[in-house]
Parts: sequence; C-alpha cells; structure tokens
Amino acid sequence: MIAVRPGPPLAGTVTVDGSKNAALPLLAAAAAAALGSPVQLNNIPGNTDVQIMLALLQQAGWHVAHPLDEPTTAVILPSESRHGVPTLARAAHIRASYYLIPALIARHSEARLPWPGGCRIGARGMELHFKVYEAFGDRSAYDDSGYRVTAAEPRSGTVSFVLPFRSRGATVAAVLRAVTTSRPLRLGDPNLSPEVLSVLEALRTVGWEVRTGEHILSLAPPSKRADRVAVWNVPGDKIEAGTLACAIAAARGSARVEGARDRDLAPLIAALHQLGIPADTETGALCVRAQEAQPTGRPLRAIASLNPGGLDADFEPPLMALALSLPGSHRFADAINPGRHSNLLPQLARLGAEIEEISPTECRLTGPQRLSGAGVEATDIRTGSALMVAGLTAQGITTLGGLDQLRRGHADLPGKLRALGADICEVTP
Repeated sequence: MIAVRPGPPLAGTVTVDGSKNAALPLLAAAAAAALGSPVQLNNIPGNTDVQIMLALLQQAGWHVAHPLDEPTTAVILPSESRHGVPTLARAAHIRASYYLIPALIARHSEARLPWPGGCRIGARGMELHFKVYEAFGDRSAYDDSGYRVTAAEPRSGTVSFVLPFRSRGATVAAVLRAVTTSRPLRLGDPNLSPEVLSVLEALRTVGWEVRTGEHILSLAPPSKRADRVAVWNVPGDKIEAGTLACAIAAARGSARVEGARDRDLAPLIAALHQLGIPADTETGALCVRAQEAQPTGRPLRAIASLNPGGLDADFEPPLMALALSLPGSHRFADAINPGRHSNLLPQLARLGAEIEEISPTECRLTGPQRLSGAGVEATDIRTGSALMVAGLTAQGITTLGGLDQLRRGHADLPGKLRALGADICEVTP
C-alpha cells in the first residue's frame, strides 16, 4: 500500500506514459494488420493490462519483439506455426481481451475466450459485439465459462450496421473485422473517441481509406498490401494527464504535464476552468497554475458522455476528488459505467466526504469539505487514482491499498506525483 499526506504545492514537469485505453485496441489492430506485414508500435505503456495483452498475443501465435534499449516499442508479426485454436485463460484478467477476436478468427477461423475481466464497474455485456460479428456472417455461442466466435465463409461486399449506442468496444470490433475480411464497412453512430480515432489513423498508414462523420464511419480496404513495416504510435495517456492535473490543482500547485495530445484534453480543461483553475496547453504540455486559482463557486456538471468531444467517463473520478476541496454545488454522472459510483463513493466517505446519491449513477456534493486521512482501497483503477488526489487534501495520513488495481492502468502514478513533490511513500502493511 501507499501513504499519502498533504504537502507543499506540487511543482515541476512530468511526462505521462502511453495510453492504456489506446494501446489495447492498437495492439489488437496490429495483430489484425500484421497478418499481411509486420507492425511496429511505439510508446507502449508498462501497466499490467497492456503486459497481459502482449502475453496473449504471443500465446495466440504472434511474435512480439522488443528492440534493444527500447522497452516501450514492440514489433508484432505472426509466426509460421499453428497449433490449433489457443485457450487464452489470462484473457479473463482484462476487459480488452475481446479486441483480439477479429485477429483470432482470421488466424484460427475461431476465437475461444473466457468472459472478460477488468474493473468491476457494472455490467458491460458483449451482446452488441456478437451482433457486429453476425453482420459479417460470423456465428457466436457462449455459456457461463466464456464464448466462441466462428468465422463465416468468405464473403464480399460492404457491411452496413448501425450501433444502438456509441460503444467503443463494438466500434473497434467492427473496424478490425473489416480489416481481417478486407471488406468495406459503413458503421452508423460510431464511437469516435480519441482511442478509436487512434486506430483509424493507424489504419490509414497501411492504405485503408477512412472517412468519419458524426453519424457515419466508412472504411474501404487498400488497393494493395503494404510490403514494409508499419510504424504506429500510442498517444500519451490523457486520463493520466487529467489525473495529474487534478492532483496539481488539489495541492494548489503549478506544474507541467507533458505527453498527452492537446485535443484529447479539451473536456478536462473546460471542467478545470469551470472550477476557476487556470489550465491550458502550451507546446505539447498541459500547464496547470492552481497557485493563481480564483475559485468561482460555480457548479461543475461532470457528466460522462460517449458523444464526440464529450467528457470521458474516466475523467469523472479525479474531478470529483478535486471538487470536494472547492466551493460550489457540483453534480457528477456516469451512466456508461453504472457500478463506478458504488466503488468510489464509499471510499471517499471513509475520508469524511459527504456526497448525496441522486441515483446509482448520479450524485452531487457541496464543497469545500474537510477530509481526514483514513485507510481506503483502490477497488478499480480510477477509484484508486481519485483517492490519491483526495489524499493530497485530507488532513493526516491516507493509506491506499489495492495497488494491483491501480497498476493495471498506470505503471507508476505514485512515482509521477512524487516527482512533482507529493508526499507519497510505499509502506509495508
């Protein structure tokens, strides 16, 4: 576990790792694209979920080579040998294992996987994923232990499908199945989050024609296969950048967070401005100047959204932790992950936070509140990171357990905060 105490205002410069949420679909896209030629992926983060995904690729028949002295780079290409459909038991440890289905189908004609794991933040079924594969003619079957998707006989022609809601997972599933079948795709109401756009940008580099609009995503296959190594880059982790920004603001510091793309941070910066925290992007860095803050007392409305340009649900927990220290009546909602508040709110309550639950997915609080250090638990990745932000304002010592959850999404978030001057240390229970 780690111990967190209030300390001096945070200051300095820190660089975020590659994005977990972008790296996972990009790795699956690399496996799908590498059926034709190798793919080099740069800026791969070292968190646990990504390391499991790399291990799954190797177990499923792909070579994953790391160039010397470049631990954040991997070259992915399929091996020649095939030993039947792999049983990937470790896929149960991460949510994003379902991204591998298209590549597994293309290589083995069938994908067999246990139900995905990951953060326990509410039911996130795969029924829509199965409907996407059925649109390509594939067959799905499942039981209590897992599921199987079997490839259809080869077909041609455009696949058209309209999503009932803007699911990131189902959008990636449709895109990668189009890649492995070399079929055009017209997808209605797609998810166009930065993570999905990273996959689309990568596919453009290997010849795919990509057109995006608010309501339609269209793909057309390349006229010929690439005969060289494709080089893709994982973008910097916007959520890690946003969490660090909230920590800097909570500690009334002024610091720079480098590595995340400016456009990915716009909703987070807008929320900080609403709270009276000066923050903007300058030459590839997010600059937070909370020492100059003039809290507005205006209400913050942090409502998670799947719409293009909306607030990513993973920004909501650190913003909630920050808002506890600032004046105003603030409202938070996350209907995308309906179990998240049931994790986060009880842990914040241990620190003395008073948060009114309007519904299982919506709450409000009035700040500033006086928090006191206590023992808390990282029950999921974002709960853990939000508790670290809250611990920077709580009087006394906050001890945070469940670091295995935190490390699933961040290789070393406590270390980055320490680099900015936070009073954080690892302790033996």
